[in-house]
Amino acid sequence: MVCLGNICRSPLAEGILKSKVFSKKTYVDSAGTAAYHSGEKPDRRSISIAKNYGIDISSQKARKFQVEDYDKFDFIYVMDNSNYENVIALARNKSDEEKVKLILNEIFPGENLDVPDPYYGGDSGFKNVYKMLDEACDVIVKKIS
Repeated sequence: MVCLGNICRSPLAEGILKSKVFSKKTYVDSAGTAAYHSGEKPDRRSISIAKNYGIDISSQKARKFQVEDYDKFDFIYVMDNSNYENVIALARNKSDEEKVKLILNEIFPGENLDVPDPYYGGDSGFKNVYKMLDEACDVIVKKIS
């Protein structure tokens, strides 16, 4: 799961997907395309909205997406088109590129919609983002199960 700073959207997506995956063989992680918040916990509002749904993301730490992530993951879900371009720019080959997907295309195929960044908004933005990611993660779980 990848967003810009790895403190709002992608930590939520990581937590949501982890809560839905039944196999211990499935590894879920998140990262940011920028290193603004490396080593920091998720935004308090992301932690709060996740907690409201019984998910604890408070121990996550922000990190920057690395080229090596292509070797570690079968799927790389990005939160918006800007993240997509940044992650694709690090791809070494077609195989790497094929791993990268816009997360909302799971519920709106081919529409290339962005998960809005709630950072500068209020708490309601985090709730809306949670709902979008929850729905997308339901589809992802069906695909990987």
